[in-house]
Amino acid sequence: MNMVKTTALMALLMALLIAVGGLVGGQHGALIMFMVALAMNFFSYWFSDSIVLKMSGARQVNEEDAPSLYKLVSDLTERAELPMPKVYIIDTDVPNAFATGRNPDHAAVAVTTGIMGALEYEELAGVLGHELTHVKNRDILIGSIAATFAAAISMLANMAQWVAIFGGSRSNDEEDRGGIIGLLATIIIAPLAASIIQMAISRSREYAADKGGGQICGDPLALASALEKIEYYAKHKTMPQASQATEHMYIINPFSGKNMSFASLFSTHPATADRIARLREQAAQNR
Repeated sequence: MNMVKTTALMALLMALLIAVGGLVGGQHGALIMFMVALAMNFFSYWFSDSIVLKMSGARQVNEEDAPSLYKLVSDLTERAELPMPKVYIIDTDVPNAFATGRNPDHAAVAVTTGIMGALEYEELAGVLGHELTHVKNRDILIGSIAATFAAAISMLANMAQWVAIFGGSRSNDEEDRGGIIGLLATIIIAPLAASIIQMAISRSREYAADKGGGQICGDPLALASALEKIEYYAKHKTMPQASQATEHMYIINPFSGKNMSFASLFSTHPATADRIARLREQAAQNR
């Protein structure tokens, strides 16, 4: 089922790129974006994890580099009956984490140095359990592909802004290039569409990953406490390594502090309070 969803997502994002190309450059722009989208579909499937990790400034560590973290991931992976993923660290004091990869055999989990200092051992176990659930549910490929395409769409929107500023396309064929209205639509609608796609693939999966994380770590309340702490930091500190293209991949939206009431309608994550309430219900049912 997830493969069907992944294929549908890639087709949808491909259509969006072609539409953006058509708005900016007419038929020629659409054709160019079709070729670009084909190449991106190939590279995003095989290399989206590497792209996302590089975008986030993550560095791979082994058992010698980070023995406590590595052992915790290893223990939880064994409990979840998963292959051992690669382990990465992002050097920032803002606590957060994400998982990426095309399948459980080619997965990676990344945590920030801040999360290792801010959370207790049981809380970090809950966070890693959450990320391993994403791996087990095969959510990580879809999230990684969305991040890759969202970055491309944002880049095209920025290019469209410069085209609009400096007079648009060199072609005089107004029908072909779409005119200034097409450029404005690209600048405004394309990033919004990418955000809606990210939201659609992320929000329901966070609840499932929370539940699975609570099961893997054995303590849903520890994960609830971790979410509360991570959101506090996200509201008061900016994470330089995060971007709008990758925000949906983190366990807590790294831009929580910048979300206004209207923007929250397009949040890539459910409300943290709702997630905590569900984890508390899960803990109560386990007693």
